[in-house]
Amino acid sequence: MGTTKKITAGAVAAALGAVTLTACGGEGGGSGDTSGGAGSKTVRLVSHDSFAASDAVLKEFTARTGYTVEVLKSGDAVEAVNKAVLTKGAPQGDVFFGVDNTTLSRALGNDVFEPYEAKGLDRVDPAVRLDGDGHRVTPVDYGDICVNYDKRYFADRKLAPPATFDDLAKPAYKDLLVVENPERSTPGLGFLLGTAAAYGDTGWQDYWKKLKANGVKVVDSWEIAYNQEFSGSAGGRKAGADRPLVVSYASSPPVEVLYGDPKPAEAPTGVSTGTCFRQIEFAGLLKGAANQEGGKALIDFMIGKTFQEDMPLNMFVHPVAKDAALPELFTKHGVVIDKPLTLAPDKIAKNRDPWVQAWSSLVLR
Repeated sequence: MGTTKKITAGAVAAALGAVTLTACGGEGGGSGDTSGGAGSKTVRLVSHDSFAASDAVLKEFTARTGYTVEVLKSGDAVEAVNKAVLTKGAPQGDVFFGVDNTTLSRALGNDVFEPYEAKGLDRVDPAVRLDGDGHRVTPVDYGDICVNYDKRYFADRKLAPPATFDDLAKPAYKDLLVVENPERSTPGLGFLLGTAAAYGDTGWQDYWKKLKANGVKVVDSWEIAYNQEFSGSAGGRKAGADRPLVVSYASSPPVEVLYGDPKPAEAPTGVSTGTCFRQIEFAGLLKGAANQEGGKALIDFMIGKTFQEDMPLNMFVHPVAKDAALPELFTKHGVVIDKPLTLAPDKIAKNRDPWVQAWSSLVLR
């Protein structure tokens, strides 16, 4: 969603060859001072590696505001948040994008952001405004971390794909699932939190014992899991992957259609809708930002209709603005998760680190 980025949740797009950028020039006023200080015409966006936006959209921001966007990528979502914490008060840029509900408490607890109530926030669903009236972060997108399955594998064997967490632990699906390490990966962390939401504070450990006994495979990153180990992805087929179940996103099937060669009429992958955990990504004005006015303008733009409608086919996430339309690729090949699992941010804050440590002891040792 980041991811990673994301993609955060957003990682889907970058890993499969979507538009990426390191810095974007623009029109209409982008030729001023680029030192990044007060009065600069450059606004620096710090993000995870999976941030992606159309050149035309960022040029539109420049034409409207006079500011040029420079994107500074800082690794995966967890790594990027950690860097933002380490540089608080003397940030690398003006705006941070890519903190999500699984890492939000870490950023807020370390006082990384300057409060700012974005213009147009009334168009954003209140359910995703997790900071309430604090306005330290602004919701930008959401997505659902879910198990994906290889349709052909299950059709060839006349085996129903798993629909729920319980199914994944059944003997029929032994040695079929690959997941990401939650110590290193946002999708892996989201999947762990999903099992905690489903089975409770202690029950999730018994569930992971069953998954371990059923042959779950753990890898370090979404990129490895999806593009090297998962038989349903284009990369996995090329690599000779043999795992037909993977932790990815509900928006992954449209990616397989968009980048398919030849492009398939239907997505070759499906989503186990009973395994989904909602991920929400935010942007925030970094405390100590050199160009606060430019940063505020960029946050306003990121929840505007133009940027919101550009995101789905660049970062494969859903817009939070109620007036933003989804592209046909999403409506035709995507899956709507009506009741995703969630956990309150304060519960994640309290339990994330001890849960990850307990998971590591249980699953990796």
